[in-house]
Amino acid sequence: MKSARFYQIVLVASTLGLSWLGMQAVHELGHVLGALAGGVRVERVVLHPLAISRTDASHDRHPMLVIWGGPVVGVLLPLGAYGLARMTYRRWAYLLRFFAGFCLVSNGVYLAVGSFEGVGDAGDLLRYGAPRWTLIAFGFAAVPAGLALWHGLGPQFGLGGARGEVDRRAAAGSLVLLVIVVVVESLIDLR
Repeated sequence: MKSARFYQIVLVASTLGLSWLGMQAVHELGHVLGALAGGVRVERVVLHPLAISRTDASHDRHPMLVIWGGPVVGVLLPLGAYGLARMTYRRWAYLLRFFAGFCLVSNGVYLAVGSFEGVGDAGDLLRYGAPRWTLIAFGFAAVPAGLALWHGLGPQFGLGGARGEVDRRAAAGSLVLLVIVVVVESLIDLR
């Protein structure tokens, strides 16, 4: 039973870590894609495991495209990855389901709450003329969708009747992937 809890802790902790780093990566990728689509110059992307991610762009041509790109791609790409995993490799699709839910919740909260505080992307969107209600609406759509994706995932993470039992290969794979992502982000250091 103790080894089951160990693998459960490894799976839960590494999945949370990967979800955080992955969410930042797809969010910033969205900003970069928005910049490329709008012919806007990207000056720098901060993507490091010990930093909050950020994309610095000139915003001289299509600032709304660049800014909205982060949260929009940041939720659509993980949803697409989950959909593909569901069709092709169902065994571990629940991990991408959790990740997609994580991206929906975090991006939704980021914009909805940020619209009142005027910080981050929400503050930039408001400064460039986005109506506050669009940010709140994004949050009100994204957060419940993310929570709905999380619903019923407890047993895969050893909760409830699973009593700590998880797929040990998923736990090991998730931990190895987390280590790889941390090392690569630390070495590349796009700051």
